[in-house]
Amino acid sequence: MNHELTDADKDKDSASFVTPTGEKIVLTFKPFRIDVFIKKELTVSINSKNLLKFEHFREKGAADTDEEGFWEESFKSFQDSKPYGSSSVGVDISFLGYKFIYGIPNADTFALRSTTNSEPYRFYNLDVFEYELNNPMALYGSIPYVIAHNQHQTLSLLWLNSAETWADIHSSTADKGMLASIVDKFRPSSEVPQIDVHFISETGVIDLFLFLGPKPKDVFRQYASLTGVTPLPPQFAIAYHQCRWNYKDEADVAGVHAGFDEHDIPFDVIWLDIEYTDGKKYFTWDSTKFPTPKEMQNQLAANGRKLVTIIDPHIKKDSGYHIYKEAQDLGYFVKKSNGDDYEGHCWPGASSYLDYMNPTVRDWWASQYALDKFAGSTENLWIWNDMNEPSVFSGPETTMEKDAKHYGGWEHREVHNIYGLMMHMSTHQGLLQRSNKRLRPFILTRSFFAGTQRTAAVWTGDNAAEWSHLKSTVPMLLKMSTSGIPFVGADVGGFFKNPDEQLLVRWYQAGAFQPFFRAHAHIDTRRREPWLFSEQTKDAIKKAIKARYRFLPYWYTLFYEHEKTGLPIMRPVWAEFPEDENSFDEEREWLVGNALLVRPVMDPDVTQTSLYLPGLSEVWYEWDSHKSRPGPGAVYIDTPIDKIPVYQRGGTIIPVRERPRRASKLMRNDPITLYIATNYKDFANGTLYMDDGETFEYKNGDYLYWGFTFKKINEYDFSISSKNLDTNGKFDPDVWIEKIVIRG
Repeated sequence: MNHELTDADKDKDSASFVTPTGEKIVLTFKPFRIDVFIKKELTVSINSKNLLKFEHFREKGAADTDEEGFWEESFKSFQDSKPYGSSSVGVDISFLGYKFIYGIPNADTFALRSTTNSEPYRFYNLDVFEYELNNPMALYGSIPYVIAHNQHQTLSLLWLNSAETWADIHSSTADKGMLASIVDKFRPSSEVPQIDVHFISETGVIDLFLFLGPKPKDVFRQYASLTGVTPLPPQFAIAYHQCRWNYKDEADVAGVHAGFDEHDIPFDVIWLDIEYTDGKKYFTWDSTKFPTPKEMQNQLAANGRKLVTIIDPHIKKDSGYHIYKEAQDLGYFVKKSNGDDYEGHCWPGASSYLDYMNPTVRDWWASQYALDKFAGSTENLWIWNDMNEPSVFSGPETTMEKDAKHYGGWEHREVHNIYGLMMHMSTHQGLLQRSNKRLRPFILTRSFFAGTQRTAAVWTGDNAAEWSHLKSTVPMLLKMSTSGIPFVGADVGGFFKNPDEQLLVRWYQAGAFQPFFRAHAHIDTRRREPWLFSEQTKDAIKKAIKARYRFLPYWYTLFYEHEKTGLPIMRPVWAEFPEDENSFDEEREWLVGNALLVRPVMDPDVTQTSLYLPGLSEVWYEWDSHKSRPGPGAVYIDTPIDKIPVYQRGGTIIPVRERPRRASKLMRNDPITLYIATNYKDFANGTLYMDDGETFEYKNGDYLYWGFTFKKINEYDFSISSKNLDTNGKFDPDVWIEKIVIRG
């Protein structure tokens, strides 16, 4: 929305206008403040506490200050020069009438806590070893974004700044200060809930976006219209991934591949960590351990499976390494403050780091993925960009010095939090070019920022094999999902340490209903392939993985609908039931789309689990037993070791495939079963999306988007109808409806 103020909008002290949707915006000039009125009530106030700050650049000789830390700072043995002096920016935002605020992806609670008596939330992408839970500390990615929600209105705000940033959050009733007089005027009482957020960044500009909803789904759409959506991924990417640091050689890969088939456990992708390379030199292979990488990939492809290899941003300092030599000769590395190539230590030892801020470097990096440049690669190989915060073992806080120099004269402090974003964006470009834009890329990144969702999936980093870390996956993934990144997951089983069998099973059960489903483990942990455990554990893991494959038609449809609408795939309960206050601090359960409610077991030795069924006049059906339960209210369900508590929402139709095969590609022509769950009006509807599962031909009309409707006519009769929801789609899937199951 653009609005040019006219004289009619202004008076001596302020200006105002009304948006097309009826919100009134008042700008006060001195002191500067922006107030947003919704339905005549003050709802948002920007700079009501006068914390607006904008320090401009200056030269040392001309400045009138020489205070400590203004021109340089020390951190342990590191000296950070600040040639432009202190240049922070900040502002405060008050949300009136709200008790709950969400966002800020990190390892804390889903509903954000007040930081009044603790450290503020920190946004500074770091390689954090064994990160702490319930802590506002910095992690691998940063999205300075918050969502305020109550029964009547949902709002959100993005502080678009890629420098180190902090956010303080304070919950209270409206302060008895400047803001209180406005509150008293436009609300019956100033004793209303209020949440104040104060963002402050080390440098940059003030770039603030406010999304006015009014409902959660409106906010999701509005935010996606600015930052983008995740394009429909290839189908294999939403199936099951098997990974560890490291599968040691081609024989090991072949053995794992065969083991899944022998034990009738499906998987789609096997991953190789850093040990596959020749001395940690990316775009190379260890010729002893992986002498025939193309043949290895072709064997996987013959069984419908894929390979993912890791490629990190640190480039080994070795004049005999073609990537390093070419980048050095072309001047493509980040520079030190004195203009020399920046050097730090990471997995290969001494390394330099590519300057992805430079568009020429991004194009060059993209070209390295070409089949004639990445020797031993095929179109069946996809990419994992890790360590891209960037991680520098020898640097301050295990990252790059802030006064390092990038293309265009930018200091690293100004662009730190988008370094990983620019890397995986370039990788995405390379994978597109590799197939001449025929195949949809798959990339996993650890570092992220607002907009990452356009080119990569994200995982929560190096977690631990502990029950507390299993529990934390739910709020962590909900934070990311509601902050615009839908393709998210956590390392199943925990990266560090060795899970006991019960924990491993329960983690697989949770992961099977989260968007990105990958098992991963540290090199020093014991092997975890499912058949290495007891028969009971193996069977329970197999059941969880097969549940993922059963629901793939539903997952795939949700990813397509996300691309069209921006709605998250893994949703907090309040996203579907915005008036249900019991759900506002819920972080044990979630919805997959609008139809499946999942509440995994996340505590040891639990044989019965409680979950909350939301929604007034809703009915829910336990997936396995078909038993119905009304909402809202709590229910208890028996949860033996192989049980995953899953409920289908009344009024929905879910498409599934009941014949799990060794890989998702082999299921494409299998028939569909429809699970119809009726609501109290004896009605249900649902959708199904299909295409070839891997190419961009769906952009050219090669897809099918179908709708199903169930209506009960009388006690004895009902109708089931189907309709093409998008006549632009011309895909003929050669698939039929094999079975219909009606609940209710």
